[in-house]
Amino acid sequence: MESYLTSTNLQTVPSLTTDIVIIGSGVAGLSAALAAAKSSQVLLITKNEFSDCATFQAQGGIAAALEEASYEAHLEDTLRAGAGLCNQEMVRILVSEGVERVRELVKAKVPFDRQDGGLAFTIEGGHSARRVLHAEGDATGQTLHRSLLQMAKDDENINLLEHHFAIDLLHSRQAVFGIICLDTKYNRLLRINCGAVIMASGGLGQVYQETTNPEVATGDGYAICLRAGAVLEDMEFIQFHPTTLYLAGAPRFLISEAVRGEGAYLLTTEGKRFMPSFHELAELAPRDIVSKAIIRTMEATSTNYVLLDLRHLSADLVEERFPNIRAFCSDYGIDITHDAIPVRPACHYMMGGVKTDSLGRTNVENLYACGEVACSEVHGANRLASNSLLEGLVFGHRAGEHARENISRNSTSINAAIKFTTRTEPSQQIKRNLPLDIDDVLHSLRSLAWRELGIFRTGEQLIHAENTINFWSRYVLREVFTAASGFEAQNIMTVAKMISRAALLRTESRGAHQRLDYPETDDDHWQKHIQLSRENF
Repeated sequence: MESYLTSTNLQTVPSLTTDIVIIGSGVAGLSAALAAAKSSQVLLITKNEFSDCATFQAQGGIAAALEEASYEAHLEDTLRAGAGLCNQEMVRILVSEGVERVRELVKAKVPFDRQDGGLAFTIEGGHSARRVLHAEGDATGQTLHRSLLQMAKDDENINLLEHHFAIDLLHSRQAVFGIICLDTKYNRLLRINCGAVIMASGGLGQVYQETTNPEVATGDGYAICLRAGAVLEDMEFIQFHPTTLYLAGAPRFLISEAVRGEGAYLLTTEGKRFMPSFHELAELAPRDIVSKAIIRTMEATSTNYVLLDLRHLSADLVEERFPNIRAFCSDYGIDITHDAIPVRPACHYMMGGVKTDSLGRTNVENLYACGEVACSEVHGANRLASNSLLEGLVFGHRAGEHARENISRNSTSINAAIKFTTRTEPSQQIKRNLPLDIDDVLHSLRSLAWRELGIFRTGEQLIHAENTINFWSRYVLREVFTAASGFEAQNIMTVAKMISRAALLRTESRGAHQRLDYPETDDDHWQKHIQLSRENF
């Protein structure tokens, strides 16, 4: 698992130096930047535009126990959803410091929705109380992102770079001292020397054929950190959001869980409500249960979707709470106040990732991770709704703060002539007369992942998936690329291998990981985490 970098000597690459580099412009990256910038120079890079991130697309809200007697109920709900794999102390940090972080946002005048003179709260699946804040109805992510990005732009210690794709970490002797990236606007390499790197690159939804994730979610951070020696954990636990729009020609647009929180029902295509027969919380059951119930109902009714019904709700409520969902569906001829919405599950969120401690530190010196790319063990086997933005706020802040206070000022003196020769050895290069069709490779991989690494899995499927991915890797991972799309394809391939390996190892069903050949939860053998590294991968 070496670098895919094609340059053999980094002394020939233009460079700049800063204290801390942050990769990713979502809530975790921006929170880390704002915390780190209090006494350090920060450079935040993102591979496309700043708004191309999962945070910007988040609809539902931020879970925070602002008006509860204590945060204990939020803690218990999170542990229950996590199916026995949450780290209780990490969850305690999440829900307690989360209250503090959200109050800071309120104080900074982030325009959360209000009701009767106070903050407006809703309830979502798995929550025992109304503790989910939202903004502009169903545009919480956009509102939060705009506010945090403006704060970062106003901070003189933060520099922001769009269209810079992180190819690999620069590291030596198990310590990181910079990154090499590709300026995609001008197609040129740039070396950035620094004392610490905070990986906040987001998720991996583009591994799958059906996903709610933005196009930039190609799993780059997971693969980059693995190659640098970081440990990855819980890669089998991928959350599939139960309700995404399912129409021919339409993107898999997320229909927020808050819709069910406000009282929407799930129906068969014949109009029969089915969730009460699967769980006592019906439509407000945890996401893994709702997704599995939808798949089972689709199988039983021989259909490709079910219906999400808001027609019994007040039209005024629907218009006020879900203006973006209503507008999007309207573009495809659906009036959600009068028409039921065709929906089905899609890949949504990775619970696992780069293993971190409570301060965002990885096992690699000077390397931090936060947000969806990280595994802080707060989500366990299944994330509680609206805990993702909260995690980004809390652990992004912690990572930025610790990096600022413990930055390695001497790290940039490490030999600048470190070589990455894996992809330039003639014996290892792939020589062919015809170019590799990346689009075809990705289409095949995504179809395979959807069929065999999806909501329901079997050992036979997982073995076939792993063997197929290993075969494709023989030529895809050794191809020499010069464009971001090629590096993304290699990262997607690497991440798919990690998912299949971890899913095959876990011979039980737990949370978002469902093995049809091992349908029971086995606490005696599997109430533990699976870790992968470049040494055993």
